[in-house]
Amino acid sequence: MSGVAARRSESVAGQVVVGVSDSLGGLAALRAAAEQARRSGRVLVAVHAWEPPEGEGMYARRPDRQWARHWHGEARARLDRAFAEALGGPPRDVDLVRRVVRARPGRALRDAVAGPDDLLVIGVHPRRMWRGRIHRYVVAHAGCPVLTVPAPPLARHELRALRRASAHDFAAAGPAD
Repeated sequence: MSGVAARRSESVAGQVVVGVSDSLGGLAALRAAAEQARRSGRVLVAVHAWEPPEGEGMYARRPDRQWARHWHGEARARLDRAFAEALGGPPRDVDLVRRVVRARPGRALRDAVAGPDDLLVIGVHPRRMWRGRIHRYVVAHAGCPVLTVPAPPLARHELRALRRASAHDFAAAGPAD
């Protein structure tokens, strides 16, 4: 029996749903959710929500399917990059479902939850842990336990360096591989 199949027979009911973004909190949430799925034998459901950059209201006035396909592709690429940055790629030791959803993040996460046995994992900025709009929404509407994962703290000198950085500083380092 394979490792994933063996864990599935010992698994906890439900799934682990994680809101994925490329923020530090989102990457930390993805790592924590993968670990929760690994330990419990649950399916990991990674959700990346997106909306047209001009907003749904403006898009409704001038719909363009090609433009929407472009931004859907960008959202899928961001989800793939988040896995690469957080975990070095998709985890091979858990069952994984990836969802790129055109919706507000809170609603997309709420809709991904299948029942009270699920675990919803979201990342937050440490200073806004209890005030974030998405956090408040999912806690009120998810219908399952919510694990809040703070972004890793940065040292003061790192924060100062980031505040002083310009686009030129990043371009000087060359393209990322």
